[in-house]
Amino acid sequence: MDTERADLIESLRQHRRFLRFTAQDITDEQARERTTGSELTLGGLIKHVAATEDEWARFIVDGPRETPDVDWDSIDWSNPPPEVKAFMDSHRMTETETIAGLLADYEQVAARTDALVASLPDLDATQPLPVAPWFEPSAVRSARRSILHIIAETAQHAGHADIIRESLDGQKTMG
Repeated sequence: MDTERADLIESLRQHRRFLRFTAQDITDEQARERTTGSELTLGGLIKHVAATEDEWARFIVDGPRETPDVDWDSIDWSNPPPEVKAFMDSHRMTETETIAGLLADYEQVAARTDALVASLPDLDATQPLPVAPWFEPSAVRSARRSILHIIAETAQHAGHADIIRESLDGQKTMG
């Protein structure tokens, strides 16, 4: 494996470690608890980061999925359409999910992504981005940039998780 791939994988592993650390020794109830003004919870963040990483890794290999035609500007957020509710639920830990189960799922996603990064034939290979209001029309994303997006997403949410955990019981990831 070349140095660039090793660096990408190591960066991913470091930020995943920070995120997992925030869930150390918490109960399922604590993992569902909102400790800030945000809707975010530790369990919801771990679930979301795993799903996002899995989706971007799949995108690198298979390209964009069909996206639902949603008028994002006119959504009734108190009663969103099913496809928007499904997206919102990807950020929430349900009553039937456990933090142990979410962490185990995340470990499986991480192993698949690490193997993908190590084995990709070309980090410069591109895929067209799906049609969505948050993407430039007709834009493409390279495998490398998709991996960097996964790293950024993981790092950002590890920071969110650290704030939630500190608000929960005072534990800090660093310092």
